[in-house]
Amino acid sequence: MSTKQLASNKSSVLIPIIIVGVLFFILGFVTWINSTLINFLKIACEIDNNVVLFLVTSSFYISYLIMSVPSSWVLNKTGYKKGMALGLLGIAIGALIFIPAANSRTYGIFLFGLFVQGIGMALLQTAVNPYITILGPLESAAKRISIMGICNKVAGAISPLILSAAILVGADAIESQLAKTTDLATRESLLNGLAHKVIAPYVILAVIMVIIAIAVWFSSLPEIKQNEEGDLKETPISEKRTSIFQFPHLIFAVIALFLYVGCEVMAGDTIGQYGRMLGYDVHQYQNFTTYTMGFMVVGYIIGILLIPKRLSQRNALWIYSTIGLAFTVCVLFTSGWLTILFVALLGFANSIMWPAIWPLALNKLGRFTKIGAALLIMALSGGAILPLIWGAIANISVGHPQLAYLLFLPCYAFILYFALKGYKAGLRSN
Repeated sequence: MSTKQLASNKSSVLIPIIIVGVLFFILGFVTWINSTLINFLKIACEIDNNVVLFLVTSSFYISYLIMSVPSSWVLNKTGYKKGMALGLLGIAIGALIFIPAANSRTYGIFLFGLFVQGIGMALLQTAVNPYITILGPLESAAKRISIMGICNKVAGAISPLILSAAILVGADAIESQLAKTTDLATRESLLNGLAHKVIAPYVILAVIMVIIAIAVWFSSLPEIKQNEEGDLKETPISEKRTSIFQFPHLIFAVIALFLYVGCEVMAGDTIGQYGRMLGYDVHQYQNFTTYTMGFMVVGYIIGILLIPKRLSQRNALWIYSTIGLAFTVCVLFTSGWLTILFVALLGFANSIMWPAIWPLALNKLGRFTKIGAALLIMALSGGAILPLIWGAIANISVGHPQLAYLLFLPCYAFILYFALKGYKAGLRSN
């Protein structure tokens, strides 16, 4: 089915939108359970180094850098629907790798399982984002994307609560026992018992992924076909350029997206460890990520209400990046629950950056739009690299863990620059 045929048949897209909404929910759920996994693996694998600890996020997000171009190739061979199903199966395989990882309590195997999950996520992400855009009339694409964003962020708020309830209940008591005992056999017994808790939820996750993969494979999702050039129209600028690197606004956008993803991941995944470093107990910090995701949902809803009728996407981007700078300063100069609150509020600042950066990035690319989109997907690797830098700063900021959040200042500053000037770099020359 072509995009034009689908757009003309509005009644045929409701069920596909519901199915894709479920897939966006899965993307959010699987992404943000890693915040709980960080807290869990710190105890179960006895990790004291913050850089090593945040290899959890790196192993997951580095898949986007590696798989962005191969994912496009796979989708060209399989089509969108089968590609989505294969992505779900990849997530399932990665989840099952947690069985030998937990049985051996080997951190490296956990990281490999996360990497495999990330490969499945990259394929699924590459499929569903353009699919929801072309699944119906182009003029209502923004509305569909906004609905998908709510599905994604609500899942991100729920998943840490579910996994924490499954694997971190009693973890504080285990930590207390570990601190008191020097007997190696007792320590091994306690740690092995804790590690085994992760098996059941990840087996359940794998089973659910397989069931949904089969359902998607045999579903009524229309297989949308696009020409090699698709519906991409040349612009006076794109038709005179020969390389994607002749669009400086896109390069700035890739950098901005890289930094934004890093900030989003750090705001969600470091808040629990930050709470731990401030002296909070497991039962207190295990759900801190949910606060961050909750504020992201609020920011998303406000964006839906205001954009584009009352606020342009570009103006929203500079306003929210300025808010991010302000909240970061508040993190640095407050303490206790107040500083935790401002880290969580960074989720609000991050909320509309993804949908705001993409259209500014792809503006006037013409036939270069597909490769531009691939570069933007690669920018998701910001979630792999920036948390490691946060961890390195946290390691040397003994007694002052909030100094690690200094990293957010140059990130938001560059995003602000992109929103004010960088988005139009090179677009006025013919």
